[in-house]
Amino acid sequence: MSGHSHWATIRRKKGAADAKRGQVFTRIAKEIVMTARTGGSDIGSNFRLALAVEKARASNMPKDSIERAIKRGAGEGKDAAAFEEVTLEGYGPHGSAIMVDCVTDNRNRTVADIRHVFSKNGGIMAEAGAVGWQFERKAYFSFPASQFSYDMAFELAIEKGADDVLEDGENLEISGPVEVFKTISDALNAAKVTPDEAGLRLIAKQDLELNVEQTLQVLRVVEAIEDMDDVQNVFHNLKISEEALAALEEE
Repeated sequence: MSGHSHWATIRRKKGAADAKRGQVFTRIAKEIVMTARTGGSDIGSNFRLALAVEKARASNMPKDSIERAIKRGAGEGKDAAAFEEVTLEGYGPHGSAIMVDCVTDNRNRTVADIRHVFSKNGGIMAEAGAVGWQFERKAYFSFPASQFSYDMAFELAIEKGADDVLEDGENLEISGPVEVFKTISDALNAAKVTPDEAGLRLIAKQDLELNVEQTLQVLRVVEAIEDMDDVQNVFHNLKISEEALAALEEE
């Protein structure tokens, strides 16, 4: 996971922007729907759903909206099956590889819209598999270092089958194979650790190093894609230097 240790900082910056744009409720609702659909509607046994609901509450999402999203994910209601998950692939400026996770009720519209954003911003959408081989999907957790020391997190993570533990200033990040997601989730829960983020992420197998201006050009494309309503997550292979991170925070 070398090169991804600034994800939490970028996520917080992006999260604040999302809230200002009023997109946060829509994205969280979709996240609740999909986590309830894949892991069940019982918050007690579905860790990802519990985190999504906690995120919704922290964002002041109305209780009835949360409950409606859970029911929709559980298959209740006339539009329960409308959403589907779609992962799209493309190349951004300077040969950067970009993967886009979407939740949509109209696949054709979403594909067309994302193709347009790639083209408009100096990128190109690729066929399935053309970019994806550069990434691997992993279980990912991020939480405040104040909740758990690095040594304790490292011991827990390695014991439960994780691949890596990173310290990023005030945060700790754990990554590992998809199949250990629940094992690590249960262990963190038992240790009274509440992640800011827990889910499955696409991690680049090899990072791309660019200069500051080139890095910002790629990140602007990433942000343009993130701004789309159907997009849940965008992953890339860009290694973000301290200088690029500082420049990003000034924008």
